[in-house]
Amino acid sequence: CSRWEEEKKADGVKWMQLEHRGPYFAPLYEPLPEDVRFYYDGKPLKLSLATEEIATFYAKMLDHEYTTKEIFQNNFFHDWRKEMTSEEQEIIKDLDKCDFREIHKYFVDKNEARKALPKEEKQKLKEEADKIQEEYGYCILDGHREKIGNFKTEPPGLFRGRGEHPKMGMLKKRIMPEDVIINCSRDSKIPEPPEGHKWKEVRFDNTVTWLASWTENIQKTFKYIMLNPSSKLKGEKDWQKYEVARRLKDVVHKIRAQYRADWNSKEIKERQRAVALYFIDKLALRAGNEKEEGETADTVGCCSLRVEHIQLHPQLDGQEHVVEFDFLGKDSIRYYNKVSVEKPVFKNLRLFMKNKDPSDDLFDQLTTSFLNKHLQHLMDGLTAKVFRTYNASITLQEQLKALTNPEDNVAGKLLSYNRANRAVAILCNHQRSVPKTFARSMQVLQEKIDAKKKQVEEAQEELKKAEEEFEDTKDAKAEANVEKKKKLLKRLEEQLAKMNVQATDKEENKQIALGTSKLNYLDPRISVAWCKKFGIPIERIYNKTQREKFAWAIDMAGEDFEF
Repeated sequence: CSRWEEEKKADGVKWMQLEHRGPYFAPLYEPLPEDVRFYYDGKPLKLSLATEEIATFYAKMLDHEYTTKEIFQNNFFHDWRKEMTSEEQEIIKDLDKCDFREIHKYFVDKNEARKALPKEEKQKLKEEADKIQEEYGYCILDGHREKIGNFKTEPPGLFRGRGEHPKMGMLKKRIMPEDVIINCSRDSKIPEPPEGHKWKEVRFDNTVTWLASWTENIQKTFKYIMLNPSSKLKGEKDWQKYEVARRLKDVVHKIRAQYRADWNSKEIKERQRAVALYFIDKLALRAGNEKEEGETADTVGCCSLRVEHIQLHPQLDGQEHVVEFDFLGKDSIRYYNKVSVEKPVFKNLRLFMKNKDPSDDLFDQLTTSFLNKHLQHLMDGLTAKVFRTYNASITLQEQLKALTNPEDNVAGKLLSYNRANRAVAILCNHQRSVPKTFARSMQVLQEKIDAKKKQVEEAQEELKKAEEEFEDTKDAKAEANVEKKKKLLKRLEEQLAKMNVQATDKEENKQIALGTSKLNYLDPRISVAWCKKFGIPIERIYNKTQREKFAWAIDMAGEDFEF
């Protein structure tokens, strides 16, 4: 039997045996060399070790946009001063008088030197890293040696957060063994804490899948060391996720009929739920949980939309009943969309917005838990998130059917695949900023294309000459030459076509992030089946890490798999 289908355990039990080495702690701080100095008010100032370490965090970020933001500067300076000695606190009272430039330059130079190391030196560093990976990066889980995802603790530094996070610049403290809870099996070799330290606690809890955990000091959230996505435990969880989404396929028409009926409900609460569900289904919006104010950046999802986030247009650009969305979603990514909705939805939105201020909730009667309770009632395991997975996967499958031309060569088929993937990324609003290197790499590609065009033109000329020569002589040697020149021309034309496809792909993709949907929202069996059906090597779609993560799907799916 394959490792995906071993015996099932009792309910809630995740493992019988778990043995590991505990986390690998971030290396200790190395003091700056004597000749690298911090200046205050123009004069060099020797800092105590703890203060100096925090100064290096800020210095490393000098060329980053963060350090220009007032909120970042204020949070940093506040936290830095807390760690200073009383003498330092007396002197250092103004961030503007602090000069970190020498420290910044030291780290930039150090980085450049590391990049410029000779090959042997780099190989030596890699071997050291591999040794740590071998020692700390694996655990024994129910007799299998499994890879751990993130076995290193995060090094200390300054908190960044996404978008306009109110806590940016705060000090992210060093994680010590005394902060860490270890989880393993009772009869295993319990991991040793580093010399002179002890663990916060050792637990034997086989109903959870984490190996170690601690609380991070800024958001007060739990951080976990988990198994790598390629592990059996994670693979099974992933597979289950897509199976739930596939079950939705069988009942989605009923659910749609239900929410449409609820648009006319006597209960305003039910109407709000029905309109929100329509958005979640049609636009793949995230549900949007209630959040503590001032704890995180001001981002929203469907249930937490405010009146100011939408505008209603009875007519717009030749369409009726248009809703214009404009809000910041998860990770402060802007969602902007103009959508023509059905008339009852439009009328309901008008009703929900009546007599409200811009900052009032659009769905004031609705919470995410009320919505998810209703969904669970409609189908076991159904939450708002399942709609995103379902709609993403079904979109990929439909787009692949529509766009793939069996006559195309591999490059052409891959362009179709990426276009199908892009349709999903657009649906899910997975954006990225145009990569810094985009213009340059596009230019390089364009230069290659121009050079190739020239080669094609030359090959055309040479073929013409060869054909003329054959006309004159009619001998076998000249005929062979014509064939040779034809083959060359064909090969060059294929190479040019491939480059043109690449350029199209690159251009269409510059502001779209394909990775998020590929890893999290798309049933990998759809892609595996597509590859098998059209004879595309799977490594053209999934890199090594992704192939490990989706090993279960590569095992399982034949070319006729249907989501």
